[in-house]
Amino acid sequence: MDLSAGQQKALFAVIVVVLAGLGIFLITSHGSRQPTASRPPSSPAQAAGSPSAVPSPTGAAGNASVNIYQWLPFTQPDLARAAAVTTQVTTDYNTFTYTQSAASYVAQMNGLITSQLSQTLQNGFSTLGVAQARTSQKQVSTGSATIDSIRTFGSSSITFVVTATQKLTGTQGGHTSSAQYAVTVSGQGESWQVYDIEPAGAGNT
Repeated sequence: MDLSAGQQKALFAVIVVVLAGLGIFLITSHGSRQPTASRPPSSPAQAAGSPSAVPSPTGAAGNASVNIYQWLPFTQPDLARAAAVTTQVTTDYNTFTYTQSAASYVAQMNGLITSQLSQTLQNGFSTLGVAQARTSQKQVSTGSATIDSIRTFGSSSITFVVTATQKLTGTQGGHTSSAQYAVTVSGQGESWQVYDIEPAGAGNT
């Protein structure tokens, strides 16, 4: 049976509506499906690997007991000996009595200072004005010393920054004072001698 033009248009419209409805049904029915349960995402820690899978740190970063002396030109006993000589000499440097001669003053440091420094200290102790004041005021001095830091070091020398304390008594009364010195020792192993003492602000030459 032949359809008229109007009937053909009506049939076409019905087909379009049916197809549109079918498409909507398919889309909505697909969207309403429950998604398949998926594996929950791993935690950041799991993503990075379990603790057993993380390699343990190696080298210096993982070693809390790094031996710094492998990078220095002296051993730990060497440094301890050099420090002990430095402390003793700085203590003796500020320890004296008005009854002493320059020779006896320097003698208390024998073996711990170089011959050149020995002569320099003896000359300083004998300086006329200083010696007269020490004798007339009957000065007695007791020294002590504490190492603050290492300023520089080389293959056979170390310069320490030392705080020296002097307790001075005499006929003019008494007082305690402190000053910082740069004290340089030279040597190696267990054999160290001080060869220079200067105010820390002046450095060592």
